Amino acid sequence: MAVRRGKGLEMANRLLEENKKRGPFYNAEQERRENIIGQRIQEVRKAHGVSLEGLSYALRHYGIDMKQTGIGRWESGTVIPNAYQLMALSHIFQIEDPKTFFAETPADADALNEEGLRKVREYKEDLIASGKYRPAPAPAAGSNVLKFREMPMSLLPVSAGPGAFLDENNFELRRFPADEIPDGAEFAIRISGDSMEPVYSSGQIIWVQLCKQLRPGEVGIFEYDGNGYVKMYDEQYPEETFLDEYTTSDGQGLPQPVLVSYNEAYAPRPVNPNTSFCIIGRVLKMRT
Repeated sequence: MAVRRGKGLEMANRLLEENKKRGPFYNAEQERRENIIGQRIQEVRKAHGVSLEGLSYALRHYGIDMKQTGIGRWESGTVIPNAYQLMALSHIFQIEDPKTFFAETPADADALNEEGLRKVREYKEDLIASGKYRPAPAPAAGSNVLKFREMPMSLLPVSAGPGAFLDENNFELRRFPADEIPDGAEFAIRISGDSMEPVYSSGQIIWVQLCKQLRPGEVGIFEYDGNGYVKMYDEQYPEETFLDEYTTSDGQGLPQPVLVSYNEAYAPRPVNPNTSFCIIGRVLKMRT
């Protein structure tokens, strides 16, 4: 075991000697103290014209769930992003050499001694302080800038009582990433409850298109007996009790609507024709 450990140390020293020839060692302690990574994140974000909200949205596409406050902590140096988060940032901003980009040491550091490197840092600070060399506030059209749209968002969840979620006073305009809003969407609403799991979870936001008719198998928003629901729409031959109610004056039979939950713990709910029922709209998709 001692021999192996000695061999391992020898190889480590060899790597250190090779790195020394390339220039000064990367000083993690100093760069952490000066918050170099946080500064770089803020610089590249602002250079691309991306807001904290926009970057949070973009990160989710790379498997990183980070709120705006979390990104702010990265930039302030309160929290250090891990390797996977830095890789995601590199992909978003197309950073080809993260090792160089997220470090203070310049690429040609091997041509300078410690005093020279210190002067480079001081000169850079002077340039930043002058304000004359800031990047353009926004990139040209067609670039990676995230666009946002304002859409009505219900202040009450879809399961809130007496149909109150449809009152115009219970909506507010909120900004959403434009590419997240499906065509035809007219408002957003939050789900409350577990009856549509595992597809739709409590707390998720869904996009809704107003309509009066649905095909069996479509998911919709309904007002039934004074309450709001999100369910899959289906139809069945009318229950015997309600045959008369689902028969027209000329003797034509009508299907009985059924509200179906994805969660098998909830039984399908045939609509009682003597109770108020209304199709509000079609669920287009959920907000990821």
